[in-house]
Amino acid sequence: MRVLFAGTPAVAVPSLDALVEAGFEIVAVLTRPDAPIGRKRVLTPSPVAARAAELGIDIIHATRVDEAVTAKIAAAKPDVAAIVAYGGLIPRPALDVPPHGWINLHFSLLPAWRGAAPVQRAVMAGDDVTGAVTFLLEEGLDTGPVFGTLTEGVGPEDTAGALLERLSRSGAVLLAQTLSAVEAGRAAAQQQVGDVSLAPKLTIDDGRLDWKQPALAIGRRARGVTPEPGAWTTLDGQRVKLEPVRLRPGDTDLQPGAVFLDGKSVLVGTGSHAVELTRIQPSGKKMMAAADWARGMATLESVVFE
Repeated sequence: MRVLFAGTPAVAVPSLDALVEAGFEIVAVLTRPDAPIGRKRVLTPSPVAARAAELGIDIIHATRVDEAVTAKIAAAKPDVAAIVAYGGLIPRPALDVPPHGWINLHFSLLPAWRGAAPVQRAVMAGDDVTGAVTFLLEEGLDTGPVFGTLTEGVGPEDTAGALLERLSRSGAVLLAQTLSAVEAGRAAAQQQVGDVSLAPKLTIDDGRLDWKQPALAIGRRARGVTPEPGAWTTLDGQRVKLEPVRLRPGDTDLQPGAVFLDGKSVLVGTGSHAVELTRIQPSGKKMMAAADWARGMATLESVVFE
């Protein structure tokens, strides 16, 4: 079966590899154009583009799927399209090109967490279980009928990045299985059932920690925005980046945002009990162990995160 693969970030690469290993003919890869990366803003291919180049697969670069891009897709004559985190909408003319449609691997248990940041939102919400589905792409936001489902537990220290990495690998297997079922004529999609929740793309503001919130909520938010866009707070008007915090249920005396060095542990007060900082990156400096940062502060007792 001839497959067009659409994807952009690193989490889509395992799916591309899985389809190649399963013996599907990948006729082309649709991905976002090269983007400036790092402080020097060097134009860099997307992870999917880089992998496709290694595999010798034709690449279609597109910020949006317009008439010209749709014509390139049609010229590849795919039987089906597989899409994993491409990063753009697929309009109706392009959806109609492959006879078997576009099959999307989405990292949530639809209809929960429809949108661009399902894993991040699930962690921030404190979900105990999440997963991935394959579904038939429609013009609506993640509304199509579901072919296959897998579940994945969310651990108490899971970051969105760690959870997404696991789902990208198990989801790649699910996607290959779904396409095999489609090729064999035994795939049966079922309409989504359950409560709908939305997972809009994260912004920098989503990473700001509100120390007046309960510790559990702060911990979930910090894990949910790691690695991107990253957790942060402010100190003396400067942004300070933080890695995920640990809960310290026994410590309740600190005011929200107040910092205290307890032995080798750096604690911060919240709306409930304290949390322990792990690593911190002050403005203009590198990420460092929280204890090292604390020892370098002349008057830690007066430090209050905002």
